[in-house]
Amino acid sequence: MRHHILLIPLRTLVIVFVSCANISLYAAENLVLPLWENGAPGFESRRNEAEVVTKGSVTNVHNPSLTVFLPEKEKANGVGIVIAPGGGLRKLGMRGGGEEPAQFLAEHGFTSFVLKYRLSRQPGQPYKFEEHVLADGQRAIRMVRHRAQEFHLDPKKIGMLGFSAGGEVVSITCYKPGEGNPDAADPIDREFAKPNFQMLVYPGPVGIPSKLPNDTPPAFMVIAADDAHTSVLLNLMHHFRELDVDYEAHIFTRGGHGFGMGERSQRRSIQHWPDRMLDWLHDEVLNTLPK
Repeated sequence: MRHHILLIPLRTLVIVFVSCANISLYAAENLVLPLWENGAPGFESRRNEAEVVTKGSVTNVHNPSLTVFLPEKEKANGVGIVIAPGGGLRKLGMRGGGEEPAQFLAEHGFTSFVLKYRLSRQPGQPYKFEEHVLADGQRAIRMVRHRAQEFHLDPKKIGMLGFSAGGEVVSITCYKPGEGNPDAADPIDREFAKPNFQMLVYPGPVGIPSKLPNDTPPAFMVIAADDAHTSVLLNLMHHFRELDVDYEAHIFTRGGHGFGMGERSQRRSIQHWPDRMLDWLHDEVLNTLPK
């Protein structure tokens, strides 16, 4: 054990803008995959309700989906990564915690899927974290794994990346049982729902049980020491050591909460944390170097 301290083209707008913003969050060639063709189970009648986009954040999500960021064919490495943006489960920070990391990873050969999940803390919404948000996370992994051949992916190399509350989505998806139903009418529901690896960027504490399952995926984690949630990483490191789970953790001296991909920080360590993620992906996911 090692420790280190229907496809919808976006040419037809799928996001309704009610703010002053007049530009799409995504490039025209990206595809949107609704997690359920007819809408989320039990909420099918709400799938066409308009989302609200304000300054790069999305609320009023009723039809959860994945937006696909494909690498260039020559760079594609067969690894798929579902990205869960942050926003406190009240909104989704789709730029800094979705589009920007997806573009970065795609540029380095990783096929990325930005998850637009339902918001359990947005006032007036009927959704629950351990029911509906979990369902979105599991369905996202199942869908990517089910369509792995279509996207030229290795179904055993499907991971998740989460920022802040998106890290909580990653956690609950990783730590809840993920077995599929072999008798399900929908073939997607027959797939295994647990990621093969997890990457947590300043995650919150929700979704982490007191005892982690034995099949906990290997982890890459990043946070700043002046973030109020630093104890989340320390707690996870303790649990990972108990279970002999491989992990890598970077705790930077300063950086606060919400530094995203580091481009807007003046601190060099924060600016370059995505390079550490690429290093980890190379060593632990792509090449699986001898232990």
